[in-house]
Amino acid sequence: MPSRTRVKICGITRPEDARLAAKLGADALGMVFYAGSKRAVSLEQAQQIRAVVPAFVSMVGLFVNPSQKEVESVLAGVHLDCLQFHGDESPGFCASFGLPYMKAIRVAPGLDVPALIKDYSTACAILLDAWDPVQAGGTGKQFDWSLAEQCVQQSELPIVLAGGLDAGNAAQAITRVRPWALDLSSGVESEPGLKDPERLTAFFDEVSRVRN
Repeated sequence: MPSRTRVKICGITRPEDARLAAKLGADALGMVFYAGSKRAVSLEQAQQIRAVVPAFVSMVGLFVNPSQKEVESVLAGVHLDCLQFHGDESPGFCASFGLPYMKAIRVAPGLDVPALIKDYSTACAILLDAWDPVQAGGTGKQFDWSLAEQCVQQSELPIVLAGGLDAGNAAQAITRVRPWALDLSSGVESEPGLKDPERLTAFFDEVSRVRN
């Protein structure tokens, strides 16, 4: 188990949400650059969010099957520390931008997750999320954590747990799965893209309780 389970709050759309999440202890913040998401941000929004993020909090850009040009356009307009790919992007594509990348694997029935993890050996982390036939992420659904436990134990890459996380199951996620980090979005929202201060606070309080 890592000495400290890290936390990424994804789907940030407002500077005030970024500021609060960072203040509460987020290690990373995610912005979605995918038009099909309810949490998608424009380049202008991303720049405004980036401007309020303090030192030592990483900014992550989430993409779903983007073109090379789409990613490069975002990188030309806003500084990102890490890229997160949620589609069918190849390992070569993910690694082609000169930045650390995290590959999301949506855990679908019958999927050979360990084999996929090996394919993306150049990733800085693997994110395991619930599979949904429509949404690429932010579903609020939870998958079978026994698979995540197995991946944490067997993989050399850091494993990030996502899918259906909130203050109610944060402790169990940390103590049972022992992931490198937790990544959540809908579990701390009042509606898609709008983070709820009380839910954010309750979540970080629970994470702090388990860490201590």
